[in-house]
Amino acid sequence: MQNPIGFYKERKDKLSNLLIQVKKQLLFSSMLRLVVFILAIFAIYFFYQHTNYILLIVLFTAMAFLFLVSRHANLNYKKDRLSTLISINETELLVLERKFYQLSEGDEFIDREHFYSQDIDLFGKGSFYQYCNRTALSEGSKNLAALLTENSIENVQAKQEAIKELGSAAEWRQEFSAVAQLIKTDLSSVQLLDWLKSYKPFVPKIMNTLPNVFSVFSLGMIGLYYFDYLPGWGLLFWFFLGLGITGKYLRRVNILSENTSKAQSSFQQYQKLILLLEDINFNSGLLNNEKENILEDGLQVSKVLKQFSGMLNAFDQRNNMLFGVLANAFLLWDLRYAYAIEKWIGIHGNSAECWLNAIAFFDAYNSLGNFAFNHPHYIFPEITDSDLIIEAVNVSHPMLDPAEGVTNNFKIYREEFFIITGANMAGKSTFLRTISLQIVMANIGLPVCASSVKYQPIKLITSMRTTDSLTEHESYFFSELKRLKFVIDSIKEEKYFIVLDEILKGTNSIDKAIGSKKFIEKLVGSHSTGLIATHDLSLCEVADSLENVENYYFDAQIINEELYFDYQFKKGICQNMNASFLLKKMNIVD
Repeated sequence: MQNPIGFYKERKDKLSNLLIQVKKQLLFSSMLRLVVFILAIFAIYFFYQHTNYILLIVLFTAMAFLFLVSRHANLNYKKDRLSTLISINETELLVLERKFYQLSEGDEFIDREHFYSQDIDLFGKGSFYQYCNRTALSEGSKNLAALLTENSIENVQAKQEAIKELGSAAEWRQEFSAVAQLIKTDLSSVQLLDWLKSYKPFVPKIMNTLPNVFSVFSLGMIGLYYFDYLPGWGLLFWFFLGLGITGKYLRRVNILSENTSKAQSSFQQYQKLILLLEDINFNSGLLNNEKENILEDGLQVSKVLKQFSGMLNAFDQRNNMLFGVLANAFLLWDLRYAYAIEKWIGIHGNSAECWLNAIAFFDAYNSLGNFAFNHPHYIFPEITDSDLIIEAVNVSHPMLDPAEGVTNNFKIYREEFFIITGANMAGKSTFLRTISLQIVMANIGLPVCASSVKYQPIKLITSMRTTDSLTEHESYFFSELKRLKFVIDSIKEEKYFIVLDEILKGTNSIDKAIGSKKFIEKLVGSHSTGLIATHDLSLCEVADSLENVENYYFDAQIINEELYFDYQFKKGICQNMNASFLLKKMNIVD
């Protein structure tokens, strides 16, 4: 079992040494370009009377500079990638120290109407999303949020295998995340797909051959002019003929150029991620199924994207004024590459969505694999098909510091309902969220914080943090009734594990007690399974008349005028409440 802290420290040190070497190479690269430039100046000065030599010097200097600039750009990218990898490992070391509040909170995914996300700290500051999210792409973040909220119990074992495999591929995951983090584009993946899907071609099919034929004739005309077989006006006529042909489509070519300039960087960056996916072999069926989305009729998608990036790069050269005029006049440059781009979109444009979806999938699943790697002592739940719903030994909330958290054992069968009582701050709500989050994590395929877990995949529904709504003119009590109605309607369609915390708080004590009892009786009558926490001890009487209802509690003790909690989940009814003691202790009342 690999120690994640040791891994991150060792990898950070190794990457830091590599970064030092690359920075030295960058400095040498800069000096080399300066030397080449100075030598070229001296050479031109020395041969200033020999025009042919000067042309050769300029040509070779330009070629050398293109090579050196390309090499320097590659070194810069390598430096940025190493810096990003170092930052990734530094982040993981901080998170393992429970310092993760600088990470994305996922507030945009908060939905108070959802089955459970509002109640179990799934999103927001200090949330499970903030703790486990390592996505680098916006679509990956949305994908991860969808996984956390989909409430699906399908293919749990396949999800576990996928997360285990990605968990063991730490270096590959980091490489994928680093490359993804370096993506800086003007178009989001949604905008990119919208452009590809809605694109209407305008270049006539004759442009498949005409630019090649025209280019051959252009070379011939230039040759004839050079050897004095063609007068200058003949070459000038050919020059303006080429500009006339391309100028006919100039407005639409400019629009295409504007879009491709934005898309060019996107395709170059996504190509790197596709290449990483192509270079790894998976054993997991789920991962292999997703990887198949980047297969294109036996072709490597990375090569298809590289080809397209090359087209876009060549097309972009039209923006160089001198080159653009000459290339369009003699090579019909705009129409040559506009046609090639349109042809590519026609062949591959509809497949791009599958490629980008695969990238978003792995971006999201890398976060889950990273979570599994960071918690080698967590357990992947054993899936059962008996009447047992959950049996967890030494279960704890994953967001609690292991040095401070208290573990509990928990076991519940199908159609059992537990009423949990306890003093204020004794641990009832934390326990409810622990069990709720464990169900969500297990359904996703994640390991959970326990020494052993058996469970039957089951969907979750909660009512724990009902709020009033000023914008919708709803009182707290009406909002709570709506939530309870949502629970009742949902369990008519499917089986859910129900978690409730202090229901009907918005009404008086007598009415609350009567209503709560009737609600529990209705849930039990529907053969539901779940938990309800309450301060109302009279609700515990339901267990006397209903066989499948049992009472559990969390205790509090007052010893030497101090309040003590053991946070242990016990069978029975709580006898010690502490509200009066706390009011007096804090000098709120006498």
